[in-house]
Amino acid sequence: MDAALLQPHFQDADKAREYLESKRWPDGPACPHCGVVGESVRLTPKVDSAKGKHARKGLLNCRACRKQFSVTVGTIFEDSHIPLNKWLLAFHLLCASKKGMSAHQLHRMLGVTYKSAWFMAHRIRFVMTEEPLAAKMTGIVEVDETFIGGKIRTGPQAPKGTARPKDRPSGTVNKASVVAVLQRNGRVRSQHMTQRVTSENLRAVVENLVDESAHVMTDEGWAFKFGTGGRKQSRVNHKAKEYSRKEDGVTITTNSVEGYFGLLKRGINGVYHHVGKQHLHRYLSEFDFRFNSREMSDKDRAQSALAGVEGKRLMYRD
Repeated sequence: MDAALLQPHFQDADKAREYLESKRWPDGPACPHCGVVGESVRLTPKVDSAKGKHARKGLLNCRACRKQFSVTVGTIFEDSHIPLNKWLLAFHLLCASKKGMSAHQLHRMLGVTYKSAWFMAHRIRFVMTEEPLAAKMTGIVEVDETFIGGKIRTGPQAPKGTARPKDRPSGTVNKASVVAVLQRNGRVRSQHMTQRVTSENLRAVVENLVDESAHVMTDEGWAFKFGTGGRKQSRVNHKAKEYSRKEDGVTITTNSVEGYFGLLKRGINGVYHHVGKQHLHRYLSEFDFRFNSREMSDKDRAQSALAGVEGKRLMYRD
């Protein structure tokens, strides 16, 4: 067993609460209702035998606004009946697994129901959603498109009544299109294109994420003949088996963004197996987050994810 999994905050709910308080409130408890710091008192857990009421562990009372709260109020953990130590362990497992971890595996390791594990994983992915870029990508930026989903059976094993080969639909007709924009040796942003990818909507993605001074690199796909609004563009011809070349000391290639797609597809195909199109954007957030924090240790990556729990809620009906 990984020694990290034996940490006290992964084993005990009280230790987990203390750990989260130290991370969320390094300067002392801050009331999520009024924002005042240092004006809260901790309530002592006790049972009133007459009324059957009690103050639960970790409950605080703000002397400024006179409202009660705990460290989970205003976070992704609010109103969850799952022990906090299991939440922290789920964060660690998803952040430490290079290609993700299935809800069935979380269900077995955490001792919760499959439905709870599935919802926990989606809430953690929601936390991993990164804010809009503070500045557009510069330098060398690689842009590429891929398709996520199963294939339509068209061979000898195809269902009876399948049309002739020339009448059969494209192999990508039932797949989801994903476009990724990656700054070489830097960050990546991927996006599920809910509509058919065209030069126009692809150009909009690039203009939103890429600085005008950047050098954009793509493959020979027809959708990349979009013009770059003044941005320099170079293309590699994969159909001619060209994957890399040198021009004026610069390597023209899309290998970095294709490497990201390799991790994404190994996770989708090998770990999650099936991803609904309505949930694909959350899985993309997960893989973007792990790729962008690839130089961190597992511990630091989990703490970075935990830093985003505040101010986010995801209800099951959503």
